Amino acid sequence: MNGDQLHQVAIEIACNLPFSEQSQPFGPECDVFKILEKVFLLVGEGTGTKMITVKCDPYKSQEYQELYPFIIPGYHMNKKHWISITPHKNLTRDLLQDLIRDSYDLVVKKLPLKDQKRLNNQ
Repeated sequence: MNGDQLHQVAIEIACNLPFSEQSQPFGPECDVFKILEKVFLLVGEGTGTKMITVKCDPYKSQEYQELYPFIIPGYHMNKKHWISITPHKNLTRDLLQDLIRDSYDLVVKKLPLKDQKRLNNQ
């Protein structure tokens, strides 16, 4: 998957998640996806390379980084809780979907219970 495909597929996946909101608070070069004002995905560039950044369980983060050369500590984010995914020929849509969905679910789990219930009832 090249950089353009990475961005296109990530945006498509994120837009299809319930209550996902897309904005560009940092300018047109970075798309930010949130669930109830909490970020779960950043789509942009870092050091001239197209990438996406997602929230990740710290234990899974280590495992992903060891397994996949295209998964690195979160660019300009907390390295323990965020990972960045760069273009790579072995990056699949299924893996990308799993990583984005896991990020979304992690953020939802941290929301107040009343908000979680509201999301689950929709």
